[in-house]
Amino acid sequence: MRSTFRKPSRTFRSAVVAMAAGSLALALTSCGGSDNKSDKPSGNATSKSPGSSLQLPKLDGKTLSIAAVWTGDEQKNFKQVLAEFEKRTGAKVTFVPAQDPIINFIGSKVAGGAPPDVAMLPQPGAIKQAVDKKWAKPLDQSVQDELAKNYSQGWQDLGKVDGKSYGAYYKAANKSLIWYNNAVFQNAAAKQPKTWKEFLATCQAIYDSGVTPVSVGGADGWPLTDWFENIYLSQAGPEKYDQLAQHKIKWTDPSVKQALTTLAQLWGKSDYLAGGNKGAVQTEFTKSVEQTFTGGDQPKGAMVYEGDFVQVNIQQTKAKVGTDAKVFPFPAVGDQPPVVSGGDAAVIFKDSPAAQALVKFLASPDAATIQAKLGGYLSPNKNVDLSAYPNAVQRTIAKALVDSGDSFRFDMSDQTPQAFGGTPGKGEWKALQDFLMNPKNIDGTQKTLEAEATKAYKD
Repeated sequence: MRSTFRKPSRTFRSAVVAMAAGSLALALTSCGGSDNKSDKPSGNATSKSPGSSLQLPKLDGKTLSIAAVWTGDEQKNFKQVLAEFEKRTGAKVTFVPAQDPIINFIGSKVAGGAPPDVAMLPQPGAIKQAVDKKWAKPLDQSVQDELAKNYSQGWQDLGKVDGKSYGAYYKAANKSLIWYNNAVFQNAAAKQPKTWKEFLATCQAIYDSGVTPVSVGGADGWPLTDWFENIYLSQAGPEKYDQLAQHKIKWTDPSVKQALTTLAQLWGKSDYLAGGNKGAVQTEFTKSVEQTFTGGDQPKGAMVYEGDFVQVNIQQTKAKVGTDAKVFPFPAVGDQPPVVSGGDAAVIFKDSPAAQALVKFLASPDAATIQAKLGGYLSPNKNVDLSAYPNAVQRTIAKALVDSGDSFRFDMSDQTPQAFGGTPGKGEWKALQDFLMNPKNIDGTQKTLEAEATKAYKD
């Protein structure tokens, strides 16, 4: 997400993986975090909450700061998680609202000699950058053991750089979902499609019922990268996905052509898109969601693609999630339906027993369960009981993410250089916006993507 929304990873970090940006920047120097590695817990005492196996050290009098870009309810809910850590350990934790991109915010604080003890970083590339600059500190064995108990190997590996653990993913986004107006589906006698072929048939059935099938938020650029990634992952497979993300194969590869050709089956039908191709490329993400759930059974579009954070936008309408607004997994283009994810990892910037303990707590089901119950949150922690999530829709989304095991893939554009995968009006965003306007130009789009990628990776 950009504008008032950031894209799940380098975008939505809030209830949207971040559903509202516009963070207040507070001085980290006032947070009182200690970077003295000789700081030790009081004696060898540990605390353990009733019913929990998690052991944390006593940290009476220790102060910590944790920085994140989260705002609004997400920040408020996360502070409840921090309050539980304070209660169990005796430490004092200050939340520091950060600016986006947070890695630049952290850099300015490091340069000023006052980094936060811990920060929530939104993508593997940001973790690697922090490690390469020698800002990030490795996670100790106690934290690694907690990660091993609660996370699939894939999520553990996302927090590693050169085989060493630096990040514990606390928050995730399931970005392989299509939300739909239930009244429209009922009027069209449409069913939830499981394959791409069935999805196109559903679009036709909805169109025949008198409603435009799909609302696309093309003005922001990043939702278009997510459309491509889901199709590519399902069609080309995880191995090719990883190769393209690292630019080990070119964007002129036949697998990219195949994915763009598939995407053009939808984007090439102007009548299927709310406002047509021109209207779609001028529609902001938030509007693409809201116009799907306003107007009763005659909305501007019957379906909208994006992650679990869409719930936040639906709440801005009169539609109710689970009744008026329902959801199904992104349809399988190849053998398996895709699961594309984003997320935020806790990374230590001032090493101390207290900082390690805080990250250990965030890697536990104890912490994740607190925020899961408050809503607007999704955890990659496999030991969070699904009953913690407040509604059936959220439980279904969480289950799909956890059940994907190691077959999920992190948002591709968030793994690439920002100049290519995360800059408005440039790189992949601009190339796919142009493709949305002219879906016949597959070869030209591939050449543009490859030229932009080559330049960005070289830089």
